[in-house]
Amino acid sequence: MALTDLPLDQLREYRANVPDPADFDAFWERTLAESRALGDDAASATAVEVASPFQAVRIEDLTFPGFGGDPIRAWIVRPTGATGDLPAIVEYVGYNGGRGMIGERLFWAAAGYVHVIMDTRGQGSGWGSGGHTSDPHGSGPAVAGFMTRGILDRDDYYYRRVYTDAVRLLDVVAALPGVDRDRIAVTGGSQGGGIAVAAAALSDVPRAVMPDVPFLADFRRSTELTPREPFTELVRFLAVHRGTDEQVFETLSYFDGVNFARRISMPALYSVALMDDVVLPSTVFASYNALRSDDRELVVYAFNGHEGGQTAQWLKQAEWVPSRLG
Repeated sequence: MALTDLPLDQLREYRANVPDPADFDAFWERTLAESRALGDDAASATAVEVASPFQAVRIEDLTFPGFGGDPIRAWIVRPTGATGDLPAIVEYVGYNGGRGMIGERLFWAAAGYVHVIMDTRGQGSGWGSGGHTSDPHGSGPAVAGFMTRGILDRDDYYYRRVYTDAVRLLDVVAALPGVDRDRIAVTGGSQGGGIAVAAAALSDVPRAVMPDVPFLADFRRSTELTPREPFTELVRFLAVHRGTDEQVFETLSYFDGVNFARRISMPALYSVALMDDVVLPSTVFASYNALRSDDRELVVYAFNGHEGGQTAQWLKQAEWVPSRLG
């Protein structure tokens, strides 16, 4: 591997020129209102305890209404024997991964948190041990993958559904028995980090955000310069659908992590890997540098690729987040 982007001193100063649509906030207010109008999230959600060989945690299979009322799955992992309401960590998953099998992610529950892992609709077959949530909505012409589904219309774009799912899950988690609604943080790696940034901007539930090598930001630069999937899905689409670039990037401006970061003032802990050729370091800095947060930190892994810090970064998060959640 080699460095994939600008020198670190230039990255620290990098600001992306991402258009911020005048109706960005109105678009998302309408989007969330339409799904919330279909019913109360907490009342419609079901959490069923599942049998597992783990004695130190209790695991529940959560189904909740996401975008359009579609059923979305998640795991809830709780430490056994806890008394009183606990802080919660809501985690979103990387590109084409799923929530996996029971017991795959025990770190946060072992650290004393209620841990909720959202399945990503339609994904879950690219790595890991699978997902369990379908995406019943169709799409116009699209490249294989998820990045271009419905990309010619912001109302039809795939990530409109995913980001709405993420926010509606937070509505549910805030009402869960045993959760202190004033001590909830969001996190995720890669795509999951990008979803966490969007959820932090769109919901008043989380008190802190911890995106790890986050994806889905500075779309034009990412599309023009990133050598590996999934941003190359956009390249293939534009190569075939010539002349649609203005329309495509207008759609993407409503889903860009830079525009969401501009609306975040909560404590934020990011990470970036300087040899990452899946999520270019400059695009992570673009999101981070757009934050309005006074309390923010970015951990740099100088010699890692898209794997980032892995357990080292989780340990950093576990050290950082308690004081931010009070």
